[in-house]
Amino acid sequence: MRSVRRNSDRLSMLEKSWLVLDAFRPTGGPLRLNDVVERCHLPKTTAFRLVTELAEIGAITRRPDGYYLGRRLFELGSIVPGERDLRHAALPFMHDLYEATHETVHLGVRDGLDVVYVEKIQGQEAFALPSRVGGRLPLTCTGIGKALLAYSGPELIDEVLGRPLRRLTPHSIVDPRRLEEALGQIQASGLAYEREEAQPGGACIAAPVFGDGVAVAALSVSVPLARFHPARLAPAVKTAALGISRALARSI
Repeated sequence: MRSVRRNSDRLSMLEKSWLVLDAFRPTGGPLRLNDVVERCHLPKTTAFRLVTELAEIGAITRRPDGYYLGRRLFELGSIVPGERDLRHAALPFMHDLYEATHETVHLGVRDGLDVVYVEKIQGQEAFALPSRVGGRLPLTCTGIGKALLAYSGPELIDEVLGRPLRRLTPHSIVDPRRLEEALGQIQASGLAYEREEAQPGGACIAAPVFGDGVAVAALSVSVPLARFHPARLAPAVKTAALGISRALARSI
């Protein structure tokens, strides 16, 4: 698990409070006080004061096995306008896509150089996936991420291609030329493919979702590699993504 690495001496109390909340990634808890101290690089007295105050306002809750993120954060997160409206438009089409495939369906948005998953419908015969609602993965290792990247501006694509590409599995694309070629193919077909780049034994097909002419999200179906049949899955994914785009256009 990652540790928050910033100079705590230069942070305001608000920034320190956010460091404490951010330390609960990726599971939301449980954390012991010493875990918070280690991840946030805060003095123990400061960490204790912050978790106590955050618990008093419901941002953190304390249980016998440690601290967890509190329900009030979930309540606030569920009403973030952009993601709320996107989920509202997307869920009917996600359910249709699930009924057509009975496989795991994801909806994700871009945050920096990562995909953040905002909704997920688990397949009937699910296999281990690194994705979860609220979690993030590199753009370049996921079908959703590559779909979003392909339809981003040239500045972002140049930035990504100019950086070392992250590797999650031996199949992750780390050659900028290969990635650039893949993005060109996505732009031509409207579909992004991923084979064991995020998880060994898994594959997915993704398509962008547009709002006001901009790729605001992407939709995917993830399957075990043995059940990866692009000719069957691709039309369903593309149709569902188009439906979400049209629903967003009607809501504007």
